[in-house]
Amino acid sequence: MQDLAKTKIIIKSPAKINLHLEVIGKREDGFHELAMIMQNIDLYDYLEFQINKEGLIKLESDCHDLSLSSDNLIVKSANLLREKSNINLGANIFLRKNIPIGAGLAGGSSNAAATLIALNKLWDLNLDQKTLCSLASNLGSDIPFFINGGIQLCFGRGEILEKLDSNLEYGLILLKNPNVSVSTAETYKKYSQRFCDPYHTNREMIENIRKSLRDNALNNLDFDNHQLTIKNDLQLVVENENNSVKQALYLLSKLENCLTFSMSGSGPTCFAIFKDVETAKKELTANYKLFKDKGYDSWVCTFLEKGITFI
Repeated sequence: MQDLAKTKIIIKSPAKINLHLEVIGKREDGFHELAMIMQNIDLYDYLEFQINKEGLIKLESDCHDLSLSSDNLIVKSANLLREKSNINLGANIFLRKNIPIGAGLAGGSSNAAATLIALNKLWDLNLDQKTLCSLASNLGSDIPFFINGGIQLCFGRGEILEKLDSNLEYGLILLKNPNVSVSTAETYKKYSQRFCDPYHTNREMIENIRKSLRDNALNNLDFDNHQLTIKNDLQLVVENENNSVKQALYLLSKLENCLTFSMSGSGPTCFAIFKDVETAKKELTANYKLFKDKGYDSWVCTFLEKGITFI
């Protein structure tokens, strides 16, 4: 225990974007049947973990807009891990927040997965990836993806994962108005009311959509020499109701050398993809003032081959 008490673990918790988000239908369990491609990007939160001798989970952060109580996914993850492992160890956790909140970049889900991975090591639990993914699926639909990260096909409500063997080297620009956030739950609800048949359970259709995405996923992400549209069904709802998203997509569409552009997740963050990070940097430099004047924060990012990592 003395050795554990001196140990500090620091972990990088990356954001994600959706390179494909298809809502197949509403399920009987209340969730939506999805077919997605998710990709980690190098916009990170940082989490520090140390043993707490009092057996408590204590969370602190440099972000004042987050609850640090039991409703925070980091605290939920730590408590679930303690409960399932039947231990009474605690942890002091500090979150340095860089991924914007309510942005469609799944920062909270990434932090939850990072907590499972970090405390599994800090508490010397030796749980395997399958067990961690199972725990993650109890916490939220996006969280299992982050256990392995990189680029993956995500089916079901997000918990059925298939790794894609690819290391895409594109650069991208992200745009987000810092004063705008979108409720994922509300967006899915609105989409469901407008476009989903109740309790869609046609297994043949679901399997056909999954097969099509498996067969074509990497081909669809070959942007060379032609411009493609990334499918995001939720954009149908959010773009029409949110001027910030509509304007961001318009600004990105006008960028020179933009290969494709889309909203990520349930928004409001939007992104444009370029052939490499240097091209993305040049475009951001040329347009930074315009983005700022229109009210947007902006970032240049690259795709990650791996997800959560220890420092």
